[in-house]
Amino acid sequence: MASFQSDPILDSINEGVFSIDHEWHITAFNRAAERITGVRRQDAIGRRCSDVFRASICEEACALRRTLISGKPVVGATANIIGANGATIPIRISTSLLRNAEGETVGGVESFEDLSYVAQLRKELEARYTFEDIVGRSAAMQSLFDLLPQIAASPSTVLIEGDSGTGKELFARAIHHLSPRSKRRFVAVNCAALPDALLESELFGYKAGAFTDAKKDKPGRFALADGGTIFLDEIGDISPAMQVRLLRVLQEKSIEPLGATEAVKINVRVLAATNRNLAQLVRQGKFREDLFYRIRVVHLRIPSLHERREDVPLLVDHLVAKFNHLQQKHISGVSSDVMARLMEHDYPGNVRELENIIEQAFVLCRGGRIEIEHLPVELRHAPASAPAVVATDMRSAQMQMIEAALTRNRGNRRQASRELGINPSTLYRKLKAAEEPSPPHPAPTRIR
Repeated sequence: MASFQSDPILDSINEGVFSIDHEWHITAFNRAAERITGVRRQDAIGRRCSDVFRASICEEACALRRTLISGKPVVGATANIIGANGATIPIRISTSLLRNAEGETVGGVESFEDLSYVAQLRKELEARYTFEDIVGRSAAMQSLFDLLPQIAASPSTVLIEGDSGTGKELFARAIHHLSPRSKRRFVAVNCAALPDALLESELFGYKAGAFTDAKKDKPGRFALADGGTIFLDEIGDISPAMQVRLLRVLQEKSIEPLGATEAVKINVRVLAATNRNLAQLVRQGKFREDLFYRIRVVHLRIPSLHERREDVPLLVDHLVAKFNHLQQKHISGVSSDVMARLMEHDYPGNVRELENIIEQAFVLCRGGRIEIEHLPVELRHAPASAPAVVATDMRSAQMQMIEAALTRNRGNRRQASRELGINPSTLYRKLKAAEEPSPPHPAPTRIR
């Protein structure tokens, strides 16, 4: 039986290490493995590894089994194990074949790192930089987070403007959930998805006999949202006739179902959203000015993702955690090359596009971390306009964000630091560090 259980070198390693034979019995178990799992070495030696670790991947996605079958090592897979005290412990795993002096395979060896501290830091980071289901650490997003509780506490109508995919409905839901109306319904309607006749009956409902197929009364979305909140998405696409109907509802605070002989009073807060410039539509005569001012009592503009690139790493972490949960996978994250590529992209589809990119990568990535080959084809090659030195880690990606912010603010460091959400002195320190002379064999710029 191959064993290195008493090797003082292995006992000095901070990572847990164990080995198994061909029968999956543990043949060695170092001191860090004892510390991480809470299982004593003498209790682990000779037992099957699945009985000791009770890991989330033991049954169907064992990293060590993959190595024994393919002969190839696994690096950076993630999993959860159950410690001796019953607690769940997140770990990062690497595996390889175990060979004897003659080069014959006699089992496998696995090292694992306790990620509990990392997981705790991630939770604290997410708690600090999330609001409901909205993720962002940029100055623009943090200022919106500061406003939302005040907006939610008021009864005023809100207009949320932003490009498609920026998360306008998430902001609307956050306002509702923080408001005194949170125990009543939040009703969302996509105004661009229905023609006028259907939209009218959908919003206001109808009485039995109002038209041929109306066999019984049907309440509209306004009636369903009574006491709560209605969210009118893509309001910039409604027809002039529907604009008149909607204006009357906002003025009179009542609705008139199709076929009804009298109006019905309602108590509904209206939140509206559009990806179009309503002020410009008003100037062009395509949107009623009186309705515009009725719905734009409070105005929120959601920044596009390319305007807040510093949020990309946080969003990537959030999406990786989301899809790990949904797809029961254990992907540790993205490589530095992938992060650099994601930081370069302009995201015409905004956060929704980034979500689709990560979801596709999850389909192609079997384990470990997401690499360049897991990205959509159009993102696998650097754009022609990319700088000669591509950011290969988070620090150099950060430098690119700083340079972009300075460019947008015409070199004004105070304004750039405000946009990035950092102190001006921090910005100055990072710029100064980046200007230091390169070593004899230069590497991509790193900010310390």
